[in-house]
Amino acid sequence: MPETRFTVRWPDGETEVCYSPSTVVHEFLSAGTTYPLDDFVVRCRIALEKASTRVEAKFGYRCTSADAQLTQIERKASAFTAPADVICLSIS
Repeated sequence: MPETRFTVRWPDGETEVCYSPSTVVHEFLSAGTTYPLDDFVVRCRIALEKASTRVEAKFGYRCTSADAQLTQIERKASAFTAPADVICLSIS
């Protein structure tokens, strides 16, 4: 299962490299696209849940790294108030 990393810029200007155990994240995020904060979190939640489910289907257990990444994204997002935007800088 190919790992995917996506780099985002948070509303405070900080950049972060995020992890997905699957390329499914390409279905939910696009490089160079700006997302409203709430929309970004929802997209990540769905993408990382699907990625973890794919790992479980293949290996018999969920991907704890995907679950941890989602927790980190939700924690970081909770520090901002709407309206705020997150930019997906790259996906590789």
